[in-house]
Amino acid sequence: MEWTRLMVLDLAPGEVYAHACGECEWIVLPLSGGCEVRCRALPSPASPAFEARGPGQSPGSGPEVFQLNGRAEVFDGASDFAYLPRDAHAEITSENGGRFALAGARCETRLPARYGPAGKVPVELRGAGHCSRQINNFAAAGPDGFDCDRLIAVEVLTPGGNWSSYPPHKHDEHHPGEESRLEEIYYFEIAPHGDTPGLGYQRVAPSPAGKTDILTEVRTGDAVLIPDGWHGPSMAAPGHDMYYLNVMAGPGATREWLIRDHPDHGWIRGSWDGQDVDPRLPFSRTEDHR
Repeated sequence: MEWTRLMVLDLAPGEVYAHACGECEWIVLPLSGGCEVRCRALPSPASPAFEARGPGQSPGSGPEVFQLNGRAEVFDGASDFAYLPRDAHAEITSENGGRFALAGARCETRLPARYGPAGKVPVELRGAGHCSRQINNFAAAGPDGFDCDRLIAVEVLTPGGNWSSYPPHKHDEHHPGEESRLEEIYYFEIAPHGDTPGLGYQRVAPSPAGKTDILTEVRTGDAVLIPDGWHGPSMAAPGHDMYYLNVMAGPGATREWLIRDHPDHGWIRGSWDGQDVDPRLPFSRTEDHR
């Protein structure tokens, strides 16, 4: 992938992971467990494309330290997170162990390292009926979103038996005001049922601008790369709630998420009028997904 990056860390108790941000900005997002993130700025590169924005941290000063409370699992509410700027070095450690996603995007501007509190993550219920899903917009684009240079990242939670990322849509061409050019990564975690592992399915179909053609089974730990194409639906098998982390970035001068619905399926949005949102939403901390 040219613009998007994703790493998932499984840290043992007390284990330390050293991370060089390089030419990318990153968000450290707990999937299960909490962690400490220590971030130190490095000297600015000599590239004419580099630009620093905001007060940031001076190279050579002490590290920024962020304590992330995290969560027990991805269905257990939105998590707090930490933003790491490009050209920085970070260390991530978890006292009790856990799993952590690093969502990244190649960028030009260095923003300050920051903490994102869970309580300020906008939670949206989208769709209706069997197309109901929940979106945790922790790093969405827009005036009310978390400030990044290029990175766009959200979490989508879909009750078992529902279709998400539907109608199929795309964002692989630049049309001002209508569609933005964005690569995308889907990272999945599927709730088991007792001792039975969860599963779901992901479809990506060729578009006029791309040839990606995928219909694949997905399980916890799987990722689907979408450089182009109509993507959706993401199908959650009955009895198995589906989580996916969306990581997006692209070459556009403006950080925005503009999509075009598939012309054969866009009508489905109108069918939601008069339907109720799935009563299983929003996911709460008291629900049992296992």
